[in-house]
Amino acid sequence: MENPSYIALSRQMALGREMAIIANNVANMNTNAYKNEGMMFVEYLKDTKTGENLSFTQDLRLVRNLAEGQLHTTNNPLDVAISGKGYFTVEVDGEDRYTRNGSFKLSPDGELITTEGYLVLGDGDAPISIPATATDITITRDGTISSSAGTAGRLKTVDFEDEQLLVKEAGSVFSTADNQEPIDQVTGEIIQGAIEGSNVQGVIEMTRMIDTTRSYTSMAKFIKQEHDRQLKAIQSLASLKV
Repeated sequence: MENPSYIALSRQMALGREMAIIANNVANMNTNAYKNEGMMFVEYLKDTKTGENLSFTQDLRLVRNLAEGQLHTTNNPLDVAISGKGYFTVEVDGEDRYTRNGSFKLSPDGELITTEGYLVLGDGDAPISIPATATDITITRDGTISSSAGTAGRLKTVDFEDEQLLVKEAGSVFSTADNQEPIDQVTGEIIQGAIEGSNVQGVIEMTRMIDTTRSYTSMAKFIKQEHDRQLKAIQSLASLKV
């Protein structure tokens, strides 16, 4: 296989990974607070022995669209959304994790948890407990939770200097990486009785899928044509009489 085929193959491999990401976006169109993802592609130049520069395609990193998803009113007093920047803090296996999915509920012990069963943390990293008999649950814009039983605590919300560095994990939560510490000063406001939806736009993703499929097919056709050209050249040379 010669250089043109290698270059085309690098593009085809990148398109394959892009298609997987698009498919994941489509699958999460109805996932609360899901952020649309895409690949960042760059040109990778490779020097050859003849002094030429070969231009390969390299998928550098995954990029999230951090735009806020549409807020959906649920009228459930334990559903909350963040309007603006910020993340809720939850506990997963004894460690802090972060999410914008505010679909919360009460555990049998009266502790506020996510739909996956993770503890929702308040100020001081303490769990938030609400008596089962409590009524008139209200959550203010700063995250303070109160009910007929009194004040239960305040939701711990944080922000990050670079949200792109957050590592996505199962259960709609993120962990930190590269020694990035959460910032306590959050500009977003808490909205009670609402949930942030996914920011994936189905029409756009389907258009991306069609374009990616066409590009992948085009690269496959080019690689086959190049293979046929080389095969024909070899057969022609083999048929020559010395």
